[in-house]
Amino acid sequence: MGAVGPALFIAGYVLATVALAPGSLLTLAAGAIFGLVEGVAYVFVAATLGACAAFLVARYLARAAVVRRMAAYPRFTAIERAVSERGLSLVFLLRLSPLFPFNLLNYALGVTGVRFRDYLVASIGMLPGNVLYVYYGRVAGDLAAALGGRPVPGAAAYALLGTGLLATLVVTALVSRVARRALSEIADG
Repeated sequence: MGAVGPALFIAGYVLATVALAPGSLLTLAAGAIFGLVEGVAYVFVAATLGACAAFLVARYLARAAVVRRMAAYPRFTAIERAVSERGLSLVFLLRLSPLFPFNLLNYALGVTGVRFRDYLVASIGMLPGNVLYVYYGRVAGDLAAALGGRPVPGAAAYALLGTGLLATLVVTALVSRVARRALSEIADG
């Protein structure tokens, strides 16, 4: 579809994010459809735009409804207090941590005191998870191609892909662990 394909993918991803649909399947699809580099780029743009749209909806259009919904989550009170003190760094850590569902977090952060600019900059914290899921999608796409009889990369390419996947898993796990510890310290302090 040329340039239309990525544009439609990004638009659909943004809408799915605002609608609270899980982005993991779309992120996997990006890897299978667009490959690793383009897939990561499109997913990062789409996830950031979708997160910002949900944040702004929560802040300006659906604030009362989001506040009522978040009242059911005890952790939200601690997050809200901490965000008012450490906006950018805390949002960045929340983006690195797999403990909080991103789509719900977008709305929750929209009703906190975090500045939009800090929220936008902290979106870079979504990148490690994006890379991991796009990577999985790329591997699944290659597997589907092989099962369908289409030519696939050789053994050297798969060895490199496997090494990259292992490195991505290790880095993602380490980053997630550090983020969880830091968030725990903030919530307790």
